[in-house]
Amino acid sequence: MIRSRRPLATVLAGVATAALVTATATPAAAATAIGPGQYFSGVVNGRLGSATIAMACFGPTYPGQTGHPMAGQTVAVRQQFPPGTPTGTYIGYTGSAATGIAVGAGSTSTTSPLVLSSYDTPVALPTTLTLPCGGTGTVRFVPTPTSSTATVATVAVTFVGQP
Repeated sequence: MIRSRRPLATVLAGVATAALVTATATPAAAATAIGPGQYFSGVVNGRLGSATIAMACFGPTYPGQTGHPMAGQTVAVRQQFPPGTPTGTYIGYTGSAATGIAVGAGSTSTTSPLVLSSYDTPVALPTTLTLPCGGTGTVRFVPTPTSSTATVATVAVTFVGQP
């Protein structure tokens, strides 16, 4: 039997302190809900500005060819606190009524639109979307429900087919 030289009370106090610290640790912050009167930016694959969307278009591509996005890509919205002068298409405004942001990428797919309800919560870009295999475009982040005071944000994207 190994005997500790520390009194049992000291050991128990240390264990109790460790348990208390663990029990009172701050949980992860809850996501902020999208609501009226907020500025926001769209995020594609972690990028606020221009982004790349990898497409499941293998081999040589031709003009006008379409395909589906590769799995593992995301979209999100990031709340922006009132900029000095909201300029550029990357800043949107939820207007007087929005509680969500609909994401569109010019899809010809019949799937229902992707609607985000909280900030900084990446959501998978649906692989069912039909998008160009190459070239450039935009992903639109549209406040929903919309109002006359709402402003759409866009992110410029480059579609890249896989070799």
